[in-house]
Amino acid sequence: MNFPKRFLVLLLLTLSSFGSFAQDAVNNYKYIIVPTKYGFLKEIDQYQLNSLTKFLFNKYGFTAFLNNETLPSDLQANRCLALYVDVTEEKGGLFKTKLQIDLKSCDGKIIESSQVGESREKSYDTAYNQALRDAFETFQYMGYVYEPVSGANQTTAMVTETSPVTSNSVTKSTPVVATSASVSNTIKSDPSTVAETETLYAQPLDKGFQLVDRTPKVVMILLETSKPDVFVVKGSNAIVYKENGIWYYSHNDGTSIASKSLNIKF
Repeated sequence: MNFPKRFLVLLLLTLSSFGSFAQDAVNNYKYIIVPTKYGFLKEIDQYQLNSLTKFLFNKYGFTAFLNNETLPSDLQANRCLALYVDVTEEKGGLFKTKLQIDLKSCDGKIIESSQVGESREKSYDTAYNQALRDAFETFQYMGYVYEPVSGANQTTAMVTETSPVTSNSVTKSTPVVATSASVSNTIKSDPSTVAETETLYAQPLDKGFQLVDRTPKVVMILLETSKPDVFVVKGSNAIVYKENGIWYYSHNDGTSIASKSLNIKF
């Protein structure tokens, strides 16, 4: 398949328009995980704030669990199906309690933040309860409905082990769940640094592929386009395409276009 240089230039110049296509949204996540203790408090479920958080998320249409509960099998297999709750206390002055709720993806990225909930009650028990409920107005009127999208936001890396090259070589893949503690260390920040000699393994997603190395680290996410064998690289002004049986990575840095071959195993 021959791609005219004009076509590649036009495609690379318009990649910025794909930003919104890959944006994360609360509706793209199936579950909510609530910790049993918040950092600004000294005890587990102090003032029953964590239990209240779970209760309110479920009340407003989400599916929430405390992190010490038995989780659904699909969530056990892939923790990136969930958003993770963090509640923080802001300085509110004398007799004023202020709380904010953050929902984070498994790699620690903030997907949604609530309004700052406030209370002027003097009793901590009542004040934290009121401030949390006030903050929850953000999610109460959100109209959450789970809408699964491309697995690009919900990554499960795979370890690929290949026996020495012989006529009977065998390839075995073992799933490695990407958790909130590990994802930030497994996704390479710059796909352009991948060496041409490095072998990458393509794993199918709903609307594309993720490429992983042998570590395993997710090197890049490929999103489908209307052209066969042409993919947009998520989060980068780059494409991956196939020409004459060879895969290429082509990147636009704003002033020039650089291309190199990739060794991809599908």
